[in-house]
Amino acid sequence: MLRRRQTRANTGLTFRTVDVAPSRPNWHPGQEPGLDPSKPNGGRPQTPNLHEECQITVVDFSEDNIDVHDFDNAGLISFIAMPQESWIKCRWINVNGLSWDVIQALGQQKKLHRLAIEDLTNTDNRTKADWYTDHTYMVMTLQKLVHLHDDDDSDSGYEVDSLGDTWKSKRGRFSKAFHRMFSKSAPKNKYDDGQRRDSTATGTNGFVTGHTDGISTAPTKKLRTLQGYHGGVNQERVEYMEKQSPLTKRGWAVSAEQVSIFLTADNTVISFFQSSADDIELPILHRLATPDTILRRSCDASMMVQAVIDAIIDLAIPVTTAYQDVLGDLELDVLTEPSIKHTTALYVVTSEIAMMRNFINPIASLINALRDHKSAAIMTDVGGRGHTTTTSSAGLKISPMAQTYLGDVEDHILLMTESLDQMRRSCDNMIDLIFNTISAYQNESMKQLTVVTIIFLPMSFLTGYFGMNFVDFWGIQHSDVFFWKIAIPVASVVILFLMRDMLKWWFIKVMQRRGISQSRKGRLNKEARARRDQ
Repeated sequence: MLRRRQTRANTGLTFRTVDVAPSRPNWHPGQEPGLDPSKPNGGRPQTPNLHEECQITVVDFSEDNIDVHDFDNAGLISFIAMPQESWIKCRWINVNGLSWDVIQALGQQKKLHRLAIEDLTNTDNRTKADWYTDHTYMVMTLQKLVHLHDDDDSDSGYEVDSLGDTWKSKRGRFSKAFHRMFSKSAPKNKYDDGQRRDSTATGTNGFVTGHTDGISTAPTKKLRTLQGYHGGVNQERVEYMEKQSPLTKRGWAVSAEQVSIFLTADNTVISFFQSSADDIELPILHRLATPDTILRRSCDASMMVQAVIDAIIDLAIPVTTAYQDVLGDLELDVLTEPSIKHTTALYVVTSEIAMMRNFINPIASLINALRDHKSAAIMTDVGGRGHTTTTSSAGLKISPMAQTYLGDVEDHILLMTESLDQMRRSCDNMIDLIFNTISAYQNESMKQLTVVTIIFLPMSFLTGYFGMNFVDFWGIQHSDVFFWKIAIPVASVVILFLMRDMLKWWFIKVMQRRGISQSRKGRLNKEARARRDQ
C-alpha cells in the first residue's frame, strides 16, 4: 500500500505586517466596505477621525437670480434641512475642509452611496468616476504652485534670504563651533539639526507654509507638498527630496490635495476640497455673478462640474511653466559647466514631473468617462407612431454642452502631458550628457598626462645620466636661481602648449556664461520696468 509522503510543515507561521494606521486610521482588514451616513459613526465601531471647522459656500442660482450663503459646520446642517426654494434651478455646495459631521449630513440629505463616502474620507484615491443610481462621484488630484513662507512657529534657527535662493544660519561660525564643542547632545542631534534646518523650507510631515502663486491676496496656509502627498510614510526621504528640489531654492513648492465632486440627479453639485477651495470658488463666483455667461444661463449642474475641473487644470499650468523655467536654467548650467551635482537636481525634477504626470493624465480618462456617459433612448410605439422615451441608467446625464466644453479641458490636459513628457526626456538627456562630458574630460586628462609622460621620460633619463659624479660640470658653478631661470620658461611653454585646448574651452565657457548672465539681467530689468509702468 502506497502512502503519500508528508511534505507540509510549519504552515501556521506568523509574519509581521506593515502598519497602515497612519495612512488609513480606523481601518481593519475584512470590515464592511463603505461608510453609511445614516448609521452612527458610519457603521464603524469608532467615529471617523475627521473633524475641523469647514468653510462652506452654498450658491443657489437661476437665469434671473443668484444667492450666495457662507456657513460653518452647524450652519450648513441646519440650512440643508430646510426645503429648497422653487426658483432655484441649480445648487453648488463648496466645502473647504473635511469634517465627518458635514459629510454625514450631506450624505443623508442627498443619499450618497456608502462607497463614495468612504473614498471621500480616504485622501489617497486614484482619479476616477463612479456612477450610482442618482448621482456620480468623481475624485482627482489638484496641483498648484505656491510661494513658500517662513514658519513663525519654527525654532530651527535658520532663515531664508530675500531672494529665496540660499539658506543661512542665524548662529555665527564661532558660536556654532562653541555650541558643538560644549553641547553634550551635539553628536546625537547632528542629523536633527539638519532636519530642523530643512523644516523652514519643507515644513514637517510633507507640509509647507505658503500661498497660491499669482494671487497676491491669497491667504497663507499649511499645504501638503507633492512629495509629501505621494512620498509614502518615509518622512526622511520626503524632506530630503524637497530640500534638493530646484523649486525650493527659488522659494516655490508644488501643493497637492484630493478633490471630490458629487453630481446629483436634482441638478446639485457638491465639491470637497482639503484647503484650496478659495482658488476654485472665486473665479467661478465671478462668472456666476455675470448674467450673460454660459455657466449662468445654462443653469446646468454638469456645466458646473466642467467649470470646477477646468479651474483645477488651470491651477496646474503655472506648475508646468515653473518646471520649464527651472529646466532652462539647469540646461544652461549643464551645457556651459557640467557637474555631477547637477544629476541630483535633475533626478529630483524627473521624479516630481513623473508624479505630476501621473496625477494629470488620468483626469483625461475621467473626462472621457463623463463625455461617453449618454442616456439610453427606448423606442415605444404609441398609436402607430414612433415615440422616443429617454431614460438614464444612472438617473442623471451629462448635457451636450458640458460634453463639448469638457473636450476643451481634455485638450489642455493633453498639451500639459506632452510638455511633461518632453521635459522628462530632456532631464534624461541632460543626465546622459553630464556623464558623457565628464568621461570625455577624464579621457582628455589621461591624454594630457600621457603627453607629459612622453616628454619628460627622456628628460628624466638624461637628468639621471648627467647626475653622475662628473669632475667638471659648468651648471653647478651657479646658484639655484640659475635652475629657475631655465625651468620657469620651459615649464610655461610646455604647459601652454599642452593645455591650449583646455584654456580655449575655459575662455569660451566664461564668455558664454557672461553673455547669458547679461541677457538674463536685461530681460529681468525690462520686465521690472514693464511692471512699474502698468
